[in-house]
Amino acid sequence: MDGVSHHGRTTAYRTFDRGGGGHTVLAVHGSGGSHRVWAPQSRVATDHPFVAPDLSGHGESDDVGAEPGYETLSAYVDDVVAVADAVDADAFVGHSLGAAVVLTALAERDLDPAGAVLAGAGPRLPVLEDLLEWATTDFPRAVEFLHRPDRFFHDADAATLDASRTALREAGSATLDRDLRTAHAVDLRGRLSGVDVPTLALVGEHDRLTPPHFHEELRAELPDCEVAVIDDAAHLTMLEAPTAFNDRLLEFLSRV
Repeated sequence: MDGVSHHGRTTAYRTFDRGGGGHTVLAVHGSGGSHRVWAPQSRVATDHPFVAPDLSGHGESDDVGAEPGYETLSAYVDDVVAVADAVDADAFVGHSLGAAVVLTALAERDLDPAGAVLAGAGPRLPVLEDLLEWATTDFPRAVEFLHRPDRFFHDADAATLDASRTALREAGSATLDRDLRTAHAVDLRGRLSGVDVPTLALVGEHDRLTPPHFHEELRAELPDCEVAVIDDAAHLTMLEAPTAFNDRLLEFLSRV
């Protein structure tokens, strides 16, 4: 792991580089995640260097004392901008809350990438009120809820489900709570008309957390956005259907 210091903290990131000479891609995980969710995308590094940071308080990165909502979202944007500057990233991938971080960075910061891929995303990311409560009062129930069919996964194997549950437990209740409340506060409607980079919105066919119509809302908000559906997958498409996800990502990067 490498790291970059900024705003009094260090953001860790993992670089996958297999000699590809294409765009340097920076990929941002979602709520309760870390750089590890992008392990299947290491194959992309044959064509494009692929960089995956841990947002503040996740994985190996220092935490930040930020309140849920825009304060946390802005801190995560600082993380992404710092890593992007360090690795000279010129394409972005964001998943769920990570997609909101990418979109906020593009809308508010001086970034001009070749393109952005937004997976499990939307201009809003409303969270079930019960899940917001369980994140603090009944963390095991929150973990199990997210691993019911068509939430994180449509029909993942037992090993994938176990690894995902373990990762969420390692992130912990406080981190998941802050992330979910930050996602719940996201509302980028009417703020994306200036994000004129090519974008691809990727959604799992069975995703009940950020369903396909969320991505159609993104297409309506963004000047240059296309939508693609990943079959036989739910929210964590990059883990559940990595070949289809990578194929869509590589095809998009070849055009921008």
